Amino acid sequence: MAEERIELPQGTLDLLILKALALESMHGWAISERLQQISREALQVQQGSLYPALHRLQRRAWIKAQWAMSENNRRAKYYALTPHGRKQLGIEINAWRKLTSAVGHVLDMA
Repeated sequence: MAEERIELPQGTLDLLILKALALESMHGWAISERLQQISREALQVQQGSLYPALHRLQRRAWIKAQWAMSENNRRAKYYALTPHGRKQLGIEINAWRKLTSAVGHVLDMA
């Protein structure tokens, strides 16, 4: 049984999208599905959040987009990480680890 779905903290969607694209390019729906699958159904990214985030990442030149045919022969926009995006992913991962460590210390206080 899937656990209860949780809302993403503000600012984490960009990190998750960059991480999902680190291995291969994907279209928007596939990114959403991948995040849901990897999180064991705990994270569900709505289209209304996903596409604005993808556009924001494109404006920052962290990802690029290209039209191609999907696995079911439909035209889809595929997103891929740029070299700048790969560098930013490393920065974002380090920042996330520092943040979660700090929050963990606060929560573990006696």
